[in-house]
Amino acid sequence: MPKKRSGGGLTTTQQAAKFLGVAALSGAVLAGIALPAAGALGLAAKGTVEGFDEIPSNLKTPPLSQRTTILDSDGGLIATDYSRDRTVVPLKDISPYMQDAIIAIEDSRFYEHGAVDLKGILRAMNRNVQAGGATQGASTLTQQYVKNVFVEEAGDDPDKVAQATQQTLGRKVRELKYAIQVEEELGKKKILENYLNITFFGQQAYGIEAASQRYFSKHAKDLKVEEAALLAGLVQSPTRYDPVNDTEEATKRRNIVLQRMAAVGDISQDEAAKAIANPIKLKVSEPKNGCITAVSGSGFFCNYVRQIVLNDPAFGKTGEERAKLWNLGGLTVKTTLDPKAQRAANEAATSKVNKDDKVAASVVQVQPGSGKILSMAQSRPYGLDQKKHQTMLNLGVSNKMGGSTYGFQVGSTFKPITAAAALEKGISPAQSFSTGWKLSVPQNSYRNCAGSPAGGGNWDLQNEMESEKGSWDMTGALGKSINTYFALLEQKAGLCETVEMAKKVGYERGDGKEIEEHTSITLGSEVSTPLSMASVYATFANRGTYCSPIAIEAIIDPDGKKIDVPKSECSRAMSEPTADTISQMLKGVVEDGTGTLAGLTDRDNAGKTGTTNDRLDAWFVGYTPNLSTAVWVGDDIGEKTTKMFNITIGGQYYDKVCGGCLPGPIWKIAMTGALSASETPSFNPISVPRAKPKEDKDKGKNKGRDREDIDEKPGTDDPLGGITFPPGIIGGNDGGTRGGGNGP
Repeated sequence: MPKKRSGGGLTTTQQAAKFLGVAALSGAVLAGIALPAAGALGLAAKGTVEGFDEIPSNLKTPPLSQRTTILDSDGGLIATDYSRDRTVVPLKDISPYMQDAIIAIEDSRFYEHGAVDLKGILRAMNRNVQAGGATQGASTLTQQYVKNVFVEEAGDDPDKVAQATQQTLGRKVRELKYAIQVEEELGKKKILENYLNITFFGQQAYGIEAASQRYFSKHAKDLKVEEAALLAGLVQSPTRYDPVNDTEEATKRRNIVLQRMAAVGDISQDEAAKAIANPIKLKVSEPKNGCITAVSGSGFFCNYVRQIVLNDPAFGKTGEERAKLWNLGGLTVKTTLDPKAQRAANEAATSKVNKDDKVAASVVQVQPGSGKILSMAQSRPYGLDQKKHQTMLNLGVSNKMGGSTYGFQVGSTFKPITAAAALEKGISPAQSFSTGWKLSVPQNSYRNCAGSPAGGGNWDLQNEMESEKGSWDMTGALGKSINTYFALLEQKAGLCETVEMAKKVGYERGDGKEIEEHTSITLGSEVSTPLSMASVYATFANRGTYCSPIAIEAIIDPDGKKIDVPKSECSRAMSEPTADTISQMLKGVVEDGTGTLAGLTDRDNAGKTGTTNDRLDAWFVGYTPNLSTAVWVGDDIGEKTTKMFNITIGGQYYDKVCGGCLPGPIWKIAMTGALSASETPSFNPISVPRAKPKEDKDKGKNKGRDREDIDEKPGTDDPLGGITFPPGIIGGNDGGTRGGGNGP
């Protein structure tokens, strides 16, 4: 190959090539070889020599779009994602047959000429003149490489691709200019390596490694001579010579390459004859691109990871920068997904709800103390085929991250947040209220964070059943999910304090808007997501410290360098005694409350049921000290009109769906599978004060008792414990004035 003189600069051959390439070739020569005569000379290369010694860095090391590999926490493959299916490999990992074949058919004098093949130009000119038109080009392999770099840089933008491939004199001169400098700076071997990694071989395969895997399911280093010849022949026209769709044309082209290899001495004539005698034997690997190929139903988690990269400023200041990073690919993304937990969550989500049911289920699991998302599963499979009941909608996350428009009302799963706000304010768990099964409370008795009344008129609400009337303390009210109790507890703790506690524990709306300060928030009228609720309850499990959810542990770029990823941010939301008290009270829910069907028998566990008005949503959110899981079941299509009454789900009939009877058992399956063979830590033991039984108070035993044990109800004639309202207030309409949950 031409070399630099010891004093620098170009050799005589290169000087000649430079002169001819820029001067002569910019005129009649190029027009005669590959360009139409009309108008070609009108693009005279004014200024093409200026700045000739400047070469864009991307021509030396072009940023090639590659596949991104997404791994679980154990290093197992979740999925691969790419805009270009390409795996860059060094020349040593490419079969010598492949190197010889591409040179033989595309540029047999590659090692003998510089960037411009003068003999090739003259030969092409002669043949084109004889043919009366442009039938043969004279682009060297180096020139082809330069053009491919511009095409790669254009991406999927049709206008940019057209500019990169347009048959104009200006583009051809620029291509020649850069080709000469690329030859000088990279050398033949590096150009060949880059060329084989950038070239398109058809069937969505870019670069020789991807092509070898696509057509023969083997590495490029293992290609046989006839296989290498087949792939080399594709470069001229990947569609025309596609062996998958036209074996005859592909065979003809392969044999031409083999004969050419023999003609230039790469192989003997006998070797060529034997290879030609072999029929094409493909072992095609189907393209596996994107989260639709994710294992164990983890497509939704896979897409969530993608959304993080596309949305988090940690990966670029602008959306365009972040999209470029993802589309360029070549990343190795290690995630927080636990394969055992994911299998368990996927089994749970699909065990009780069928993919073609009117409703869907979502399961999300978070590790307390780290914020790591361990699983994310749904009853409907991930994909675009609606006939197969597939969906791209991630029911577990916010709208911004690929979820539903608003999220879902959380029902009574919000009540522990109100309880935490009350405990932080110094209200005892023994605090009790006595009510009928219906209640009407003036909304102006609640104050928002601006200090204003929460509304006008009365807030009318009721408990799930008419029999739910009487006196409850905090533990009993959580266990039986008593709406009237929590309406009064929110009043005592403060609406603003309740909203602020929700923010501290990570409660977020699915639409990204601020939490609305309505009285009915304590009954779950606000919308949220399973991921948010799993994170909220993980705060209780983590003894009061909230850790923001994360899905990515590490990212390595194509050069092996680490990319900084978002870390979980932890902050104290409540005192440890408050969190420990919540855990002890929620143990009662699964032991003898509304969540008994969900309770685990081999370890400490706690949770809360939740349903919303008209049974549009049903929840169970619960935890052990080392795992928090949220389960939602409801209408995921259209305007949320499916009321879960008299409905068959998963082949089982329900007269009415409740949080404990469907989401609860799903939760139990997910937790049991995820925690099998794991440690069984216990909640921090704490004594939770209880209100004295009503009959004791009737016997006059209130005197001398601690304040925390005193019932707010001084007697049966004072049903609101000293709180007075105008005549006619007590009672009211069915349900709440807003759509909050009023069922267990």
